[in-house]
Formats: sequence, C-alpha cells, structure tokens
Amino acid sequence: MRRIDHIIYHCSATRADCDYPVEALHRDHLSRGFKGIGYHFYITRNGQVHATRPLGMDGAHCQGHNRHSIGICYEGGLNSEGQPADTRTAAQREAMHRLTAQLLRRFHNVRLCGHRDLSPDRNGNGEVEPHEWLKQCPCFDVAKEL
Repeated sequence: MRRIDHIIYHCSATRADCDYPVEALHRDHLSRGFKGIGYHFYITRNGQVHATRPLGMDGAHCQGHNRHSIGICYEGGLNSEGQPADTRTAAQREAMHRLTAQLLRRFHNVRLCGHRDLSPDRNGNGEVEPHEWLKQCPCFDVAKEL
C-alpha cells in the first residue's frame, strides 16, 4: 500500500438540478485521457458511496498531490444558476462523514483538505486565502466541517 498523507475533497462541478451519475463521470474522465475515474470515491446525491479507483493506485484528481492522497468527490457543487455552492444533500454529508471516519481509522496523520486549499500561496504569507484559490472546489470548508 502506498503512503497516504492527504485526503482531498472535490465536487464534480455539476449543477444541483442535473444528474451526474458515476457512469457519466467515468465517461468524462476517460475522454480526458485518464485510466478511469481519477477519484478513489464518488458520492452521489442519494448518499451512495462508489469506490471508483483502488486505494493502492495513485489518483488523478489534484496535480502534484496524487501520489500520496485519496480523492473523494461529491456529485454537485454548482447551484441551479451554475455558480459554485455547497449543494450536498443530507445523505451526501452523512456518507462523507462516515467514509472519512472509516479512512481515518486506516490512515493516520493525514491532512483533510479541499482541492482549493492546495492552490499556490501566491502572496507568500503561509496561508492559502480565498482570493488565491484556483477554483472553489469543493465549495465548503473541509477543515471546519471534517
């Protein structure tokens, strides 16, 4: 098993009023040249957790951090107008908390963070601030919630 030091959370950046099933995610990642879905887990709106990539395989979800991380993505992340928003359902939140607890029992001393939190610190103050985020993903504050 590879060393894991991050669990990185993502959103699919799809509108809350449009379905984006695991099959569509798979098709889209293949079309981008990936060897399947780049995340290790995908959580659909109904709270179903899909294991989409073996934990022993490097992810394809956060450039520069794939080798030692686990990627978790939830369906959604955009409101009905297409703007970034925390669109997680109660079922998704519950599933995310349950999955995180399971992973933390297996992997110790890992950092839980959102994809946006790994943006570069452009002003060099030692903190990645909202104005430095390259994207809004996952549209919620991982450190405060998880």
